[in-house]
Amino acid sequence: MIAVMLMSVALIAGLCVLAYTLAVYALPFMLAVEAARLAYATGSGLIGAGLVGLVAGAAAYGLLVFVFASLRSPVLRLIVALIFAAPAAMAGYALVHGITREAVPSEIWRQIFCIVGGGFVGVSALLRLAGGAFTRTD
Repeated sequence: MIAVMLMSVALIAGLCVLAYTLAVYALPFMLAVEAARLAYATGSGLIGAGLVGLVAGAAAYGLLVFVFASLRSPVLRLIVALIFAAPAAMAGYALVHGITREAVPSEIWRQIFCIVGGGFVGVSALLRLAGGAFTRTD
């Protein structure tokens, strides 16, 4: 039992590093998946839904990066970084919940681990994205 818990902690740490690395792409990926699901539900087929999802994800990423790069106000840049980091926090929560589902028998401790893991991924994504928002360019 202890070996399973230690492996779970190591796996959670590794997946949180992966989630931190991919945090910038969480929002465009979620938008792409939802656009593809909508296109598939309206009868576009698998190839059409895949193309719609790919275009929607690329457009969302390009638009948000353009907005983040063109804004000069640190507050507005922080808001855009929060828009990027919120789906990363949800993905971190779901990631930890999926890993600890079988390893942690107590529901209370599982929720605590999930909230802490989601918080770490969300805050680290926010710091990664908004790190340059508060530097002076004078």
